[in-house]
Amino acid sequence: MRCVEARREVCKTAREIYEARLVPGTWGNVSALVDDLMVITPSGMDYGTLSHEDMVVVDLEGRVVEGFFKPSVETVLHLAIYKNRPDIKGIVHVHSPYATAFAVARRPIPIILEETAQAVGHEIPVAPYAHCGTEELAENVVKTLENNKKAVLLANHGLIAGDVSPSAALNVCYIAERTAMITFYAQHLGNINVLSSDDIKYLHEKFKTYGQSKDK
Repeated sequence: MRCVEARREVCKTAREIYEARLVPGTWGNVSALVDDLMVITPSGMDYGTLSHEDMVVVDLEGRVVEGFFKPSVETVLHLAIYKNRPDIKGIVHVHSPYATAFAVARRPIPIILEETAQAVGHEIPVAPYAHCGTEELAENVVKTLENNKKAVLLANHGLIAGDVSPSAALNVCYIAERTAMITFYAQHLGNINVLSSDDIKYLHEKFKTYGQSKDK
């Protein structure tokens, strides 16, 4: 019962990445951590017809605790991130076109926008290539996510983001994709101008207090 809300959010986020065309077909995956359990999307199922009851709950060793379907092929990757980053509670993996183009070119997405500095806070690096669903890929991503990074490109594959919830991780994916798109166009206009490290630090810290306080 403690995973009911997490199942709903994972399902809602999975349907959104499909409807927003951040993934083709049944690719990509979403998860949430609830104490010592992980809720994750099932493998190879149509996002358009998913219900929260279709989400799979596994323990930290990847054993299915609740659910009728096989968990995502990237279960190993999601679990490795959670085990190494206690600050991350939600993960979203997408194959959005502009971010994936950078992953194929094996070029990091630079910080050219204030919103990228605010919500991501770092250049988005590329993890070395490894086959999907493998321990090697998980190790490469965990290593590249060091120093509290929120997002990493998977070489020749896509983008993965982690944050305090699936919805927050999805926002990082949106911003990464928009940044990659604008970088692509700016390069064709002539050149890009990245923000300075001081500006990035200032904007990222300032963003932590952005919006309304809970008592307003």
